[in-house]
Amino acid sequence: MALKATIFKADLQISDMDRNYYGTHALTIARHPSETDERMMVRILAFALHAHELLAFGKGLSTDEEPDLWQKDLTGAIDLWLEVGQPDEKRLLKACGRAGEVIVYSYSNAANVWWNQCAAKLERARNLRVYRVPTEASLALSALAQRSMQLQCTVQDGQIWFSGGDETVHIELSAFKNGQG
Repeated sequence: MALKATIFKADLQISDMDRNYYGTHALTIARHPSETDERMMVRILAFALHAHELLAFGKGLSTDEEPDLWQKDLTGAIDLWLEVGQPDEKRLLKACGRAGEVIVYSYSNAANVWWNQCAAKLERARNLRVYRVPTEASLALSALAQRSMQLQCTVQDGQIWFSGGDETVHIELSAFKNGQG
């Protein structure tokens, strides 16, 4: 018998002063049986950094045809394709052909090794941005994971503060690739 996804609920308050975006989102997150709390929380971080009324979670790990998150316009064209982890470079190049913008949030100690292996192949992708979430930050985010969460995300001057309960995680992303080939 196949294992089923575990459902998590998050009330996420976002104050993104860099984008002038302020909103509250009631998220339902299906965590695949093979997904860790760390990866799930980085998906929520990616949602917070790109929050929009049309941004939605994709099927992620359970299908190769959908990203972790995506934003489509009203015609169904993909404006934004968000990946979490260390996706295959062929998958990313295919995504770059399908979407207006592709962004990867890589995390864990393996992020640098992954990027060093695929950077040359991804250099020509002009609509690709790749960021690294520091390992300490992604592990601290995983400690916030609960089946029912009250989360706050504040972004100002490129600095990110993610809070749940009494814990706050400070995150500074570093760019592996910042678009424009």
